[in-house]
Amino acid sequence: MKARRHFGHLLLSAVIALVFVLGSAAPSHAADLTGKKVTAVSVSGNLSVPESDIMAVVKLKPGDTLSADKVQQDLRAIYELGSFFDVVSNFTEVPEGVKVVYTVMENPALKDIVIKGNTKVSADKIKSMLTVSSGKVLNTKVLGDNARKIESYYHDQGYVLARVSDVAMTPGGVLTITINEGMLEGITVKGNEKTKTYVITREMKVKPGEAFNAKDARRSMQKVYNLGYFEDVNMKLNPGKEPNSVILETNVIEQKTGVFTIGGGYSQGDGLVGIIELGDNNFRGTGDKAKIHWEFGGKADTGNNYEFSYTRPWLDSKQTSLSVSFYNMTNEYSDYGGTGFNYNQIRSTYDRNRRGWDLTLGRPQGEYVFNYITLKNRRDTHVKYVSGAIDYSNPPADYTNYLQDNFGLTRSVTLARVFDSRDNVFNPTEGSRFSLSAEFAGKGLGGDFSFNKYTIEDRNYFKVGHSQVIAVRLTAGYADGHMPDSGKFYVGGSETLRGYNDEQFKGDKMLAATAEYRFPIVKKVEGVVFGDVGNAWDGEGYKLTDLKTSIGVGVRLTTPLGPVRLDYARSKDGGKAHFSFGGQF
Repeated sequence: MKARRHFGHLLLSAVIALVFVLGSAAPSHAADLTGKKVTAVSVSGNLSVPESDIMAVVKLKPGDTLSADKVQQDLRAIYELGSFFDVVSNFTEVPEGVKVVYTVMENPALKDIVIKGNTKVSADKIKSMLTVSSGKVLNTKVLGDNARKIESYYHDQGYVLARVSDVAMTPGGVLTITINEGMLEGITVKGNEKTKTYVITREMKVKPGEAFNAKDARRSMQKVYNLGYFEDVNMKLNPGKEPNSVILETNVIEQKTGVFTIGGGYSQGDGLVGIIELGDNNFRGTGDKAKIHWEFGGKADTGNNYEFSYTRPWLDSKQTSLSVSFYNMTNEYSDYGGTGFNYNQIRSTYDRNRRGWDLTLGRPQGEYVFNYITLKNRRDTHVKYVSGAIDYSNPPADYTNYLQDNFGLTRSVTLARVFDSRDNVFNPTEGSRFSLSAEFAGKGLGGDFSFNKYTIEDRNYFKVGHSQVIAVRLTAGYADGHMPDSGKFYVGGSETLRGYNDEQFKGDKMLAATAEYRFPIVKKVEGVVFGDVGNAWDGEGYKLTDLKTSIGVGVRLTTPLGPVRLDYARSKDGGKAHFSFGGQF
């Protein structure tokens, strides 16, 4: 007499659980033995698995009363060891009661492993996560744990749809594991009335026809928002036509990117200036940037102050960018400090003209790194004396060579490398930006100056609490050779050292640092508490004890004309307010 529980071919369910099909229940006449005393329990059929391992999970013991439930529990416990594809219970009636024999049929010995369907994780990596051993009986319980480990690894890499879709074992011992990585079937874009669809999709790291990666989708959403064309960007997943595939739906809310301004502005150097500006950061919806800027009036009125710039961010499929600018600007400039003067004392105020062009080519290297090369052709001219102790157009003996040394043609090549992992380039809350640049100017390029200039800047952002941010920035520079004033490092003003005049300190060496605590006040209004430190030095000597410091508070406003910054800083020279347009660092 015997009862039999049979387990068929190996397969994997959608929830990654190994399931074997139950066969027939125990024969009906086995019920006649129910209630009899068990005289012996043994195992047969095992070739590689030790009997002790099997008997360790058997609950039915000699002296127990035989019951169908206990036998079924033992059959399941033996099966759950993972080494058998068939388990049979046999009963032999004896005068003293009944003998029970559990007969097992072992899985095939593992000979080889084949991985299918994987494109994002190598077969060697997947095999390294398997703990089933070649040459030994396949353990389906261990294999199930391995399948879950493989899926967990995929999910950690961002492939949240990936699953082990099938596991098959041939009688010859070849194990085939099939991976379904979860495909991105397509991308749809909604809400873009002006912006071309390709301008949005080209920024995305996820591509149709490839395995869907949630981390890449999140980064794609950041990159699309960082274009600056949209008030908001959202993404959601919709089911695809194929099993385990999705369609990524991107919804955008466009904002104004064009600028037409007729107005004026005020700066410390130029006074009241009339401005006409026409531009678009998303020109004709193509993602190109174009701007024409014309100034008139002010202390250095020439009537022909203009600047034109154009940027094409994608010249080719490798995201090669091109930026060009042409300018002819005359502005009033104040020269601080020098021999016989204090750093906060103006020695000369004059009109200076700069005209020329810049051309920059860029290309990414990886996800967060960009490389740039810039060609510059710039001529600086002393226009006229305005005020101050020194008239450089008719200088005293100590300044006889000032015009020759500081005005003329600069032709240079600048190499730059930028790492940028900020989550939001307009108002970052996390990530960092690190840049390193080197500018080389030489008379061999046809210019009047020969120098090397190196600049390093590091910015870091840390989210504090729910919506507060700590932002820190460190900038350092060094230069050698014959450099004009226009090429030197400048420190002072709203961009570097608040509490001091714009460009109050200059030199061929500089060091500046800023720390800000940023917090929301109301919608579109943010408060700032900050501290600045920095200075610039000329010549051989420099002392860190000469660093200037300031502390202050500020407000950031988001307006229809763009971000506005209002700061008030206190330094040892007193208090100073700063007003400027543009986003913060």
